Amino acid sequence: MSTNIIGISSLFHDSGCCLIQDGILKAAAEEERFSRVKADPTMPKKSLIYCLEAAGLTLPDIDCIAYYEKPEKKLARQLWSGVLSEADDVLDRLDPTRAEKQIRELIGYQGPIRFYEHHQSHAASSFFYSGFKEAAILTVDGVGEWATTTYGIGKNNQIDLFEEVHFPDSIGLLYSTITSYLGFGVNDGEYKVMGLAPYGNARYTKEVRKLIIMQAGGQYRLDMNYFDFLKGERMYSDAICALFGKPARQTDLEIDQFHIDVAKSLQVVLEEILIEKAHYLYEKTGMENLCMAGGVALNCVANGKVLKQGPFKKLFVQPASNDAGGCLGAAAMAYAEMTGNQPRIGKTEHVYLGPSYTNTEISKLLESTSIVYQDYRNNTEELLGEIARRLADGKVIGWFHGRMEFGPRSLGARSILANPMDPTMRDVINSMVKKREGFRPFAPAVLETKAHEHFDLDHRSPFMLETCQVISKLDLPAITHVDGSARVQTVCAKTNPRFVALLEAFEKLTGCPILLNTSFNVKGEPIVCTPEDALKCFITTNIDCLILEDFIIDRDMNILDVLEWMINMDEAVPESTHNLYTFI
Repeated sequence: MSTNIIGISSLFHDSGCCLIQDGILKAAAEEERFSRVKADPTMPKKSLIYCLEAAGLTLPDIDCIAYYEKPEKKLARQLWSGVLSEADDVLDRLDPTRAEKQIRELIGYQGPIRFYEHHQSHAASSFFYSGFKEAAILTVDGVGEWATTTYGIGKNNQIDLFEEVHFPDSIGLLYSTITSYLGFGVNDGEYKVMGLAPYGNARYTKEVRKLIIMQAGGQYRLDMNYFDFLKGERMYSDAICALFGKPARQTDLEIDQFHIDVAKSLQVVLEEILIEKAHYLYEKTGMENLCMAGGVALNCVANGKVLKQGPFKKLFVQPASNDAGGCLGAAAMAYAEMTGNQPRIGKTEHVYLGPSYTNTEISKLLESTSIVYQDYRNNTEELLGEIARRLADGKVIGWFHGRMEFGPRSLGARSILANPMDPTMRDVINSMVKKREGFRPFAPAVLETKAHEHFDLDHRSPFMLETCQVISKLDLPAITHVDGSARVQTVCAKTNPRFVALLEAFEKLTGCPILLNTSFNVKGEPIVCTPEDALKCFITTNIDCLILEDFIIDRDMNILDVLEWMINMDEAVPESTHNLYTFI
């Protein structure tokens, strides 16, 4: 009999679900990909159904559901924060039995449920998936139950978090507060601030440092005079506006040099804090390996600095470091407790853990429309050659292949691809395809065997979780940020052979083993999951060509049909912008 454990993270933001079978991760997906609601926090019923179907299981086959936080402990912090009101939805969200009720009633599961603390789940999601036998652990986010930062050690099947920083003191909330002050959405715009920072000068580090008081060991505290999030109205107080000498930017107003310089200053201070605390963690543990998770660990620029300027020799960052990835840690903790063994996950080689679709399924979909397409089944070499030629000619490609990625990055399963040597491509994709801010950078996907020739990188980087300098002899304007850096994805044949074959075909034509790779979605929507999602995104953007497994659909062959299809499509879900961190 196999041991089947479901991990769930939900009811906060970024809901996710996974399945561990006999200690091996079999499937994982975020609920937003199925519901099409970005950062969907609801109980991941659709993701759970997918995980069960992927393994050929039913609910009675599940030995345990592991939940990623402890609601009773979280309630104590929520009540301390003063979020209680008589609104029905607030009272419902404050119910500490809510998660168990929904697992029982909405999902219909009647077996054992194990609850783990939020930062335990983050820590386990990194250590148990790192391949390290032992490692120091650093988790950093906005807030879990009470913890906002934790320091720990992982050895074999045990995790010990020996120190915490407690709410309201939080590096994540510091970053979110300045994000809000700069006019970007909280829980959504932090990566925009990271992308904006390289355009600026660190003129305001003195002011940013006043917001946080560094203390001995792993501790720090926020100067709450500058923060207003406890009142539940906005992140920053008027004191921040006085400190920087300017009012907060309204979302619809132009970004000027002041905002850019504040973003740069915030990024610099974040890096300083993480490097300082990494040194402390190294002094406490003496270990060579570092594991990181939590929302702040998605700051790939800071990760690169921690590795290069910090004391650790190796770094593993959980690819799904946000709350969705908490389900991975909870499931791994449950397996370790139930069996006494370390999960047999090993080093995470890939995150292709979501659903896939066969050529037969896609063929039936296309045949039900009037779309003109080309069928390359049983002719993969010619298919890839045609795609490479289009890329070399400056076409923007929607690429849909294999199992969907788990986590916030598109890594060659649900991607938009383009020629990185085209100097116009970055502006084209930002304005006409992704429909987003022009300062946002794009990442390169590069053959792992050729990465060292083009990037200052001496190790694999398969998950776009650190930045490095571009050193290529090729001119790569579409993927090189203003500071000469890039957020690299190295691609190997073991984990994604078709993507490698496409990179090789493109290199054969152009001499360049690199492609621009960005997520297959538009602003405000989740990454596509199904062939139908991909068609909708293709139709409502200016993507030139859509690849659905072995089928090619060219826009210039489908103008009238595309317009007819578009009329019948549902309107895109509008982007939601939040000005306050969701504490409940």
